[in-house]
Amino acid sequence: MVGQKFERPQLSAEQGRLLRRVLAVACILLAGWFAWSGWQQQQDSSRRSSVQQARDGAVKSVQGVLDAEYKRMAAQLARTDVQTAVAAGDHANAGVHLADGWPGVEAASVFAPSLQSAYAALTAEGARVGGYGRLATLEAAIAQNRPVAWIVGDGATRKLELAAPVHQDGRLVAVASVQLPFDPIRNAVEQARIGDGTYLALRQGSVSLVERGDTGLNGGAEALAARIPDSEWRVAAAVPDVAGGPLGLDGPGCFMLAGVLLLLALLANYADRFARRRKGEDGEDAEAGSDQTLAESVARSPEPPVEATSKVPVIDSSAAPSTAPVAIDGGIFRAYDIRGIVGQTLDAGVAELIGHAIGSLMHEQGLEDIVVGRDGRLSGPELAGGLIKGLRKAGRNVIDIGLAPTPLTYFGAYHLRAGSCVSVTGSHNPPDYNGFKIVVGGETLSGDTITDLYARIAEDRLHTAPSPGRLEQRDINDDYVERVASDVQIERPLKVVVDAGNGVAGELGPRVLEAIGAEVTPLYCEIDGTFPNHHPDPSEPHNLADLIRMVDRLDADLGIAFDGDGDRLGVVTRDGQNIFPDRLLMLFAADVLERNPGAVIIFDVKCTGHLPGYILRHGGSPLMWKTGHSLIKAKMRETDAELAGEMSGHFFFKERWYGFDDGIYAAARLLEILAMHPDGPGQVLAGLPDGVSTPEIKLEAPDGNPHAFVDAFRAQATFEGARLSTIDGLRVDWPDGWGLVRASNTTPVLVLRFDADNKAALDRIQAAFREQLLAVKADLKLTF
Repeated sequence: MVGQKFERPQLSAEQGRLLRRVLAVACILLAGWFAWSGWQQQQDSSRRSSVQQARDGAVKSVQGVLDAEYKRMAAQLARTDVQTAVAAGDHANAGVHLADGWPGVEAASVFAPSLQSAYAALTAEGARVGGYGRLATLEAAIAQNRPVAWIVGDGATRKLELAAPVHQDGRLVAVASVQLPFDPIRNAVEQARIGDGTYLALRQGSVSLVERGDTGLNGGAEALAARIPDSEWRVAAAVPDVAGGPLGLDGPGCFMLAGVLLLLALLANYADRFARRRKGEDGEDAEAGSDQTLAESVARSPEPPVEATSKVPVIDSSAAPSTAPVAIDGGIFRAYDIRGIVGQTLDAGVAELIGHAIGSLMHEQGLEDIVVGRDGRLSGPELAGGLIKGLRKAGRNVIDIGLAPTPLTYFGAYHLRAGSCVSVTGSHNPPDYNGFKIVVGGETLSGDTITDLYARIAEDRLHTAPSPGRLEQRDINDDYVERVASDVQIERPLKVVVDAGNGVAGELGPRVLEAIGAEVTPLYCEIDGTFPNHHPDPSEPHNLADLIRMVDRLDADLGIAFDGDGDRLGVVTRDGQNIFPDRLLMLFAADVLERNPGAVIIFDVKCTGHLPGYILRHGGSPLMWKTGHSLIKAKMRETDAELAGEMSGHFFFKERWYGFDDGIYAAARLLEILAMHPDGPGQVLAGLPDGVSTPEIKLEAPDGNPHAFVDAFRAQATFEGARLSTIDGLRVDWPDGWGLVRASNTTPVLVLRFDADNKAALDRIQAAFREQLLAVKADLKLTF
């Protein structure tokens, strides 16, 4: 082999001609691509300049309207009759004089700085038509010590609300509010001239008050938004998204390169002609097939071998072991999920029928794919197998993610683009319970949609597909950890103890918190469906006793507790304080409202009475609603709320997340907030408004029917000097506290809670409830 001479392979004449033709065609195609990109960028520049001019004009017009009303407010407040009435404490007449001679004023009021009368006047009807918005404006005027403006009401009844502090002798003596038509503001935006295919909107917080143009562009309009001075409004604008030029070139650069490529194509074409002319002069014969076109050459080229694709693993769930069949019980179909006792009202056969019903509903909606996960209960594999069998019988394609916290299953529906999912979980209930939390097409089933599943089964309205749907197994744990860690990173390390109560969050929860930068010590994080150490329910204070001791022993910054399926969060401090979820919601709300002023924040009827005022003072719109994760999520979609929370520990972040309840993600957001404060988590949490409150008090319902008892209590109970709310059970509010009785939708118990400004008020409210409860059922066993 030594000294052997290797010769470089030479191209044949046919190959040379083909190469030159390919080069010419490629240059032409590339030239067209660059020219098209240049034209698009030129069009985009023109549209962008036009919409920016329209945006700036709208900002100027709205600012002009607002400045005129601010000046009118100052002039009216300076009137002698207004000042005299305020000095005398006659706020009613001050409001009348304030409106006198002001064109367009629809309402005017003057309040004491405490705003007690404004809060007292807030009824459920008032909240619906903008009462919360007026209170938020009043609170903002006091906090900022200047006139402020806010748009209140819904799309059909929007109004301009102005509020301003009233000073006498250098002291704040009152705060004034007027309501004006929204039309001048709307007209200022609608008169702006915008081109076709562009978008312009007046926004307040996360709400678009006026929209013009192509609403399909609204998602990216914040990139061109401009703030309106002296207001919380901004004018957002957008043009169709045009990608940057190839190789980072601008429009002129693309046109220049297109010209160069066309010149190369021309040269390649002449080179081919020159080569053929030269061969003719030399008397060389063209090779066979030399006159074939580029298309013929490609057509004659051998096709590349087809590589075998990997098959989706299929598991036959029919092989799952079965237990003695049980009759399906309509009572397991609850208000916001399906819940029963394994071996009594739940088994694999019932799970299969439920899966078949869910699959039939999906079939009617044209939905094909669904994610299934299960918690760590011993019955989980059998019930998940039956569920999957039923789903596949209806022709649905199932993605089984195996052992998974409920939030991971919800995440899977988004991440895997399925849109539907089922979590097989008993949540925080005893080990012999299990159930199903169901999302179909992005909607969490509740109420009638849950009971309709039972009706489908009872009436045999079940779709059976000609062939079973596919089954695929996926592990998305790493994807979830990466997604949370890409959104949240804490500024400084925090030392936390995580108690999962041997629930399914025991593996994933600590991983996520470590990934965002925390130092984690696990406690009871081994997944064990018998829950050998304590019940996995952080809403019960006695379940947090071991966590409190561990935090104290390790001198940790914080203790984090998850429930059985990881969708609820509990928190304890270094000094052993249990931070109830309604106080955590205050912290989350203040953080979210910094970036989303005016956003709707939803809380359930069990939350503290301090919460609405706290949300208002931070520029938000509080809304009380029924307890239940599916009911809260439905209300979030209806109101476009950025955040929601329940006293049970469910937190729903729409801002930066997906809007489902996720205890693990909520823990990450909590650490993010606490790590930003140099005073330490304990002092930050201690600084939240607090009073005297009880945890949830659970009483065995008479005859096992909590709903019947609550109906009777609501009909008979009388409370003097209080405001009654029947949104969910009966909540009774006094100026210094409140009490609640409602029916649990998951277990046959009554749920009570009491909250007050001080111990004396709490005792009085509890005594009033005790009297009324015993009047309905004299032998009711009370534990408070």
